[in-house]
Parts: sequence; C-alpha cells; structure tokens
Amino acid sequence: MNNTPQQAKLAILFADISGSTALYDKLGDVQALSLVTKCLDVMIQELVVHQGALIKTIGDEIMCTFPTASAALEAACAMQLAVERERPGGERTLYIRIGFHFGDVICEGSDVFGDAVNVAARVASITRARQILTTQAATDALPAELRGKVRHVSRAEFRGKEEALDVFQVNWERDDTLSTRIGLPEFRKPAEARHELLLRYHQQVTTINEQHKSIVLGRGDTCELIIQSTFASRQHARIEFSFGKFVITDHSANGTYIRFSDNQVIHLAHQEIVLHGAGAISLGQPFSEGPTEVIEYLVQ
Repeated sequence: MNNTPQQAKLAILFADISGSTALYDKLGDVQALSLVTKCLDVMIQELVVHQGALIKTIGDEIMCTFPTASAALEAACAMQLAVERERPGGERTLYIRIGFHFGDVICEGSDVFGDAVNVAARVASITRARQILTTQAATDALPAELRGKVRHVSRAEFRGKEEALDVFQVNWERDDTLSTRIGLPEFRKPAEARHELLLRYHQQVTTINEQHKSIVLGRGDTCELIIQSTFASRQHARIEFSFGKFVITDHSANGTYIRFSDNQVIHLAHQEIVLHGAGAISLGQPFSEGPTEVIEYLVQ
C-alpha cells in the first residue's frame, strides 16, 4: 500500500442511522447493535456497487469516497431506497441521512483528509432522517441529466467558514404525484398555491408554511393543535418546515404512527421523518386498533 500522501479530487460521503441512540436506550446494546450492523451492511453493499471506497465506520456512521459526484449521488439514492426496501430493522423501521461534497482531498494510506472532508461532515450533520443533502461544488460536478434531481434549499453557516454555503437536497423518492390525489379531495392544490402542509383534525384545519413554520401536537393545553386522546402525551410531537420539507419529530412516551397513502405505516419512537404525499397521523395509538383521534395531512 502506498502511504505517500497523494492529492485527488473526490466525492466524500457521510451516512448515518437517524435516532440510533434511542435504539440503544430502548432495545439494549446487543439487539440495537445487531440492527445497526444490518443497516450499515445494506449501505455498504450499495456503495461498493457504485464504485465507492469505504474509508471507515464510526459507530452508526460510514464515511466513504467516490471518484465522481455522480457516483456519490447515485449511491446515496440507492442507499436510501435499499434501506426502505430491505427494512434491516425488521419490524422497527430505520432511517438514514446522507450528506456529501466534492472537492480536493489528501489521500494517505486508506484515509482522506482536507477541507472537503470537513465540509462533507458538516453538511451531513444538518441532514434529517430520509434526506440527502449536498453542496454547490458537488452539484456543479453533476452531468445535466442528474441535476434535475437536485434543488437548492438553503444557505447554511458552518463553524470555521467565513461565508455561508449553499445547500442542495437530492430527490431520491419515487414520484408521489398520484398519491397526493388520494383522499382529502377538498385539500387539492390550486394552481396558485405555495408549498404547504395541511392538517385536518375533525373539523379543525391548520396550515404550516413559510409564514407558520412549526406546530406542536399533543393533549396539553399549550399545544397549537390539541388532540383529545388518552394515548397522546402532553407535548407529543412537533412538525416543522425545514429545508423545504415538513419534518415530524416524536417526543412522546407511546410513539407516533404515520400512515402514508400507500398504506405503509411508520412508527416513530423519539425519531423524525419527512412527511410526503397524503396520509394520516395517530398519536400513541396504532392504526390496527382503529383510533378515532386521527390527524389527516396533505403536502402540497
């Protein structure tokens, strides 16, 4: 192995399992480690298929490199899809978050160093569950046919950087245009509507958008949307508009159940997920039990 430092231009990617700390707290070390290992194996399989090189694993995180930004983007999408498809957590759904950057690095032995590595790590640190974020440099290095998957979402300030960096989100999910037409017909998007999330609880309708960016759900009197359910915690969950996505985060004792328009049900336990399409939310009570205190939602 050549240990002489070499300069190279590579894509650096960090991917980790969202909410893994809660897994260890809830399941114990042995079972949680087993699930984390299975999930990492799924991710590593995809990086190998897409010409990636595994640099290291750090707990529930992998660091890897790719020869091109295109390979990194395609690998990141493949990782998200593989984890969603293969369900390495079994009955307990696991989510991953990914950030990558493209730039100059120093290769020494089996490791890489440099400012580009730091930028990739910082981008990954602001990524949420089921998200892929990247940078201007990586976006500029993509061929035209892949740039359609990427859109600008924000400018982020990072420690050690004098200027804020443009952050881009990669669309890896299947097209959910049809799913947004299922249910809630009165919520359908008019041509002039802006990006927003509509929540309906019985006859009460609440909107989250650029002007009203967050809401707390629960049975407590201080919640913006009070849910009359004995299964709900006082401050059960929070929905926030961030980086162009609507993210729901569970803070409860019993968890939050999300049912998407394809009838897939996700159970959040001190975890977060991006809401998409149309669906329903149940605070603390599984849909299999026929809850009556259900919040319907639509992203439009």
